Amino acid sequence: MGPFCRVIVLVLDSAGIGELPDAAKYGDEGSSTIPNTAEAVGGLHLPTLQRLGLGNIVPIRGVPAVLSPLAAYGKMAEVSPGKDTTTGHWELMGVILDRPFPTYPHGFPEEVIQAFEEAIGRKVLGNKPASGTEIIRELGEEHLRTGFPIVYTSADSVFQIAAHEEVIPVEELYEMCRIARRLLVGEHAVSRVIARPFVGKPPNFTRTDRRRDFSLEPPSRTVLDVASEAGLEVVGIGKIEDIFAGRGITRVLHTHDDMDGLDKLREVMKEVQAGLIFANVVDLDTKYGHRNDARGYAEQLERIDGRLPEILEAVEEGDLLILTADHGNDPTTPSTDHSREYVPVLAYGPEVKPVLLGVRKTFADVGATVAEALGLQWKGPGRSFLKTLVERES
Repeated sequence: MGPFCRVIVLVLDSAGIGELPDAAKYGDEGSSTIPNTAEAVGGLHLPTLQRLGLGNIVPIRGVPAVLSPLAAYGKMAEVSPGKDTTTGHWELMGVILDRPFPTYPHGFPEEVIQAFEEAIGRKVLGNKPASGTEIIRELGEEHLRTGFPIVYTSADSVFQIAAHEEVIPVEELYEMCRIARRLLVGEHAVSRVIARPFVGKPPNFTRTDRRRDFSLEPPSRTVLDVASEAGLEVVGIGKIEDIFAGRGITRVLHTHDDMDGLDKLREVMKEVQAGLIFANVVDLDTKYGHRNDARGYAEQLERIDGRLPEILEAVEEGDLLILTADHGNDPTTPSTDHSREYVPVLAYGPEVKPVLLGVRKTFADVGATVAEALGLQWKGPGRSFLKTLVERES
């Protein structure tokens, strides 16, 4: 055993805090998700994140620095090329990629689409980069008439399949995604195949919460693998199972939205006394960042902040709570895609010293810290900041 019995990692999806030095290569100069959102709405009200030390990391309007933060605080850079969910989460748990996943700014090649159509026995609509809400508005009626699924992508490495639940039942849509996942290998090994079910009548279609992601397996061992192989419980909440293709996870809890995710996190913290709890709350990204809704993004941050006190209250002796993010998605920029940004890292617990963690060179420092906190032998990338957090050495 390590110095901690239980580690909880909570990822606020897309909650970046400023452009990385190489942001220009990605077209993300000026991106700074939380600070820019705060400016756009005249200031944020995040009393819990403020007390933890979020405003001590970077200036955020409405979230000033505090003299005595409750958490250790800092920010982390991403080493892996890219700015997508899979890359960010994999790096958090110790996988650093040497090349980005393939993207398709002009749609997928004919050979990819033809192979997919032959495998599912029907044609597809779309095959272009698009906003998920816009493409079902554009092609939803034709989809209802023909029964052809809508295939689209984005600036991320994703093959997305949208279908009305009354035309292609959800389980059938999931099977189409599994087929696509098997086909998309080699040079076309996209990071995720995503099922995007929707309901409604034209033009008022609504995406449902039965989305599922079908990711590649990580190309090397993760901290999740090491923890589960050591006999520890590893609970994945939200998209975690999908992002890691189920590997290294002993218990899975899917969620309907962020509030449901925080409910499930709170319940699991009552039940699981040892091991790793890894949760992702995604609505900041999917509902607001991708739609350039700065007001909605701000309000969702404030809703999450309002729920954090009950999470902090559940943190006990022997616990380490780490709050972080996986990339940015600045709703104030013209782009509706993820942004290449630093992410915050806040570490909290009864035995944690509220110290400055500085600028970490890689997200993998989180995974290395988790491993050392739980007494695991981790030989992968990342530099643990555990000894900075606690008086005693592990």
